[in-house]
Amino acid sequence: MENTYIVDVNEQNAQQVLETSMDTPLLFLFWAPSVPESLEMRQSVEQLAHEYRGTFTLAVVDCEQQQMLAMQLGVRALPTLALFNQGRPVDGLAGPQSDEAVREMLTRHLPSQEELDFKQAQSLMEEGQFGSALGILKPLQEVLGEAGAFKLALAECLVETQLFDEAQEILDTVLMQDQDAKYKALIAKVELHNQAAESPEVVQLQEAYNEDPENHEIGFKLAVQLSQVNRHEEALEILMAMLRKDLNTADGEARKTMMDILSSLGQGNPVASKFRRQLYTLLY
Repeated sequence: MENTYIVDVNEQNAQQVLETSMDTPLLFLFWAPSVPESLEMRQSVEQLAHEYRGTFTLAVVDCEQQQMLAMQLGVRALPTLALFNQGRPVDGLAGPQSDEAVREMLTRHLPSQEELDFKQAQSLMEEGQFGSALGILKPLQEVLGEAGAFKLALAECLVETQLFDEAQEILDTVLMQDQDAKYKALIAKVELHNQAAESPEVVQLQEAYNEDPENHEIGFKLAVQLSQVNRHEEALEILMAMLRKDLNTADGEARKTMMDILSSLGQGNPVASKFRRQLYTLLY
């Protein structure tokens, strides 16, 4: 069959197919063309396999052609379903079954949609796509938010997209048993950011700007310094306030600097998305 998640099983490939259950749950369907109920079951379960799109692999065994294999696996009735995970049987159903019964069995053993989304986010993180991963993780907080692994993944994405305050909030909730090497590395990155963010030059410019917020020269210098220590949201707030009054502030350098910051943050960064919309509203 064409789909990688539906395979025909015979004596030659049975062991190889079974080994795939170490990575992906494997549902064996034992059927025979001469048993009408099993033919109906095959059509029904294949439809489920298409619906689940690779969450499990459907292994189809024609027991008329593979009688020895069916005997070796102890099949006594047709149709029969046997679910394997990590190389061992974990569940099964014998005789004709409704879609609901098969779904119920699968639900007991397959990862939830939230777990699949989390896995996708982790794959994106491995590829360095932290902004895209963050977009997947944030909606999962309500369901997975208490899990230590989830918190660390979310915090890492926040750190890598330079949302340090949000990262600190998440790290503050990580339980002692989950404070591993990854946790310590993230804490160190946040602390380094905080130390850089309070440099004497930044503090001096911030004080001068607070005293004279209409001074665009000081405001522009402060925004540049803030962006250099990854305090991007504060820098963008200052630049946006200046551009609302004059799009050509600092001979156009304010707008260019803002565009540079937005570009550095990337498409998936929520702060960048917020200010990109504001800037486009001004420009167009």
